[in-house]
Amino acid sequence: MPRFAANLTHLWAELPYLDRFDAAAEAGFLAVEVLFPYDVPAPDTQAALNRNGLQMVLLNAPGPSYTGGPRGFAALPGGAARFDYDMRRAVRYAQVLGAGIIHVMSGDAQGPEAKATLIDNLKRATEILPDGLCLTLEPLNPKAQPGYFLNSFDLAAEVIEAVDAPNLGLQYDSYHAYEITGDPVGTFEAMAPLIRHIQIGDGPGRTPPGTGKIDFPALFQAIDASGYAGWVSAEYTPQGRTETGLDWMR
Repeated sequence: MPRFAANLTHLWAELPYLDRFDAAAEAGFLAVEVLFPYDVPAPDTQAALNRNGLQMVLLNAPGPSYTGGPRGFAALPGGAARFDYDMRRAVRYAQVLGAGIIHVMSGDAQGPEAKATLIDNLKRATEILPDGLCLTLEPLNPKAQPGYFLNSFDLAAEVIEAVDAPNLGLQYDSYHAYEITGDPVGTFEAMAPLIRHIQIGDGPGRTPPGTGKIDFPALFQAIDASGYAGWVSAEYTPQGRTETGLDWMR
């Protein structure tokens, strides 16, 4: 079976942020991820990780703008300076928290100029990224994220190929794969050489594994067969209390 991590943006959302780390450790998780940890001082999150012996796996970037901007704008033309500034901030957070992966969000954009902007931004980011860190791109389905630029696995693969950097890879999410292609297992197998991080949720609806239409035993078998050695993060909306819906882990 894969190694499972808990996405604390989605799981135990009923608890105060720092208490979620305690709940994850009590449930048996050894690693966690937080999509946007920037509203809490990094030392506070670091202390919650340390007291529970948890590894931080991933965070999202660019971080949320405190002047009203969108979460994610890497493909928006005209924002190169802001992208560089916010990516430096994300790198600092990742280093303090020990996260090895930064998911770069493209934001809402369309067309060739957006693609060129995303490629240029990623080329600069990968060139200065400290050793030990990796950037990922995650396709998000149009139903959940209307207008989002990176909305297909083929497009993500094209961008990764164009950037051509060893510290950039694909982030695979089973829920988004179900909504985008209808074949999450086949999509994983086709994209496996590019995948650097995995998130899971059932489809439709991003529900807990085993409550929808995705064949998770087949997906877990495909993950094992691929030789993937990273974390598989639970990113779904619990049905009731988080801790009562973790049977899929066992």
